[in-house]
This record gives sequence, C-alpha cells and structure tokens, in this order.
Amino acid sequence: IVEAGAVIPADADVILIPGSKATLSDLAALRAEGWDIDILAHHRRGGIVVGLCGGYQMLGQTVADPDGIEGAAATVPGLGLLDVDTVIGPAKTLRPAEGRDTVYAETVTGYEMHMGETSGAGLARPWLTLAAGPDGAVSPDGRVMGAYVHGLFAADGFRRAFLGAVRAGDYAAASHAARVEATLDALADHLAAHLDMDALDAAFS
Repeated sequence: IVEAGAVIPADADVILIPGSKATLSDLAALRAEGWDIDILAHHRRGGIVVGLCGGYQMLGQTVADPDGIEGAAATVPGLGLLDVDTVIGPAKTLRPAEGRDTVYAETVTGYEMHMGETSGAGLARPWLTLAAGPDGAVSPDGRVMGAYVHGLFAADGFRRAFLGAVRAGDYAAASHAARVEATLDALADHLAAHLDMDALDAAFS
C-alpha cells in the first residue's frame, strides 16, 4: 500500500488501483499525489496496471457523474489507459460473480458492487467472461486490465497464473488479447505488402 505523500516505487511489477466509493474524488486525490504521473510512467516502462471496480473506471478515457450522485456533477478525464468511458448513475449493481479470465481461462469468483455503466471500444477485449456476460477490458498491449469484480485474486488458480506470468516477465506476451491484436496487425501488413490496395479500393468504391 502506497501511503499519501509517497511515490509509487519505480521498480514495482504491478500497480493495482482498488475500488472506490467516490470515483471522481478519489481520482482527484490520486492526481493530487502525483500518482497519475507515476502510473503512466510505470506503464511506459513496461509495467502492468490493474484496476478493480472504481479503479477500472479510473483507467478509462472519462468518468462522468452528470447527476451529481457522488458529489458535484462533473465529467473528468481518466488515466486514458483503457479505451472505455464510465457514466455514474443512480442504479447500483450488486451481485455475485463467477466465470473465467480471458488470458488463462482460469476460474474467478467474487462479487460486483458498483454504480455506473462503462462503454467503449475497449470492451471488445474483455478481461473476464462471467455468467452474466463479459466484464472489463484489456489494453491492446496486454499490460493494462480492469474489471468490476471484487475478490478475483482470491481464486488460487487465477492468482498463480497471473503472478507466475509477472514473475517470468511475459504477462503481455501471454495475453490472449495481445496475441489476437498482433496476429491481426501481421495479417494486415501481409495483405498490404502483397495486394494492390489502390485497385481494391477502386473496385469497392
């Protein structure tokens, strides 16, 4: 746990941003400590960033509270590490959660307890597949992930797989989402190199 007034250690392997009862004010407090700078620098150095519940919301592009549910009505920029946006609303999600992670297909269990709905292109790469549907997001590089499920690290198999990959330094390489993204990029490069793209564009325009 990093206390107020301290910097996030530069040699950390993983930064985990936990849940919050007031996402916007806690995000403001995080910025006041300068931790947003530490988190972005950590990611640039190749580190892993995990957000759970409110921490997941903070990792997105924006967090909005248009009705002032948690305080003054506002829309603020998130940390910008996931391509998602969250709108805080009056409806509260409270339910048990069970499913698998999308990287290792390990069983996870926990619970959801949050206000707000998250949307955006990043949801096309979910971190978890739950009985209630996909949950969370994984960045294209496989090193940033967030979800609404509290307690998922209590699952022994998932925790071992996650920490084992971190220890081996290959979490991003092991990420299914990252492999899919890399494969699609390689396929696009191959097609661009071997097809007359201008002729194709002309044929279908």
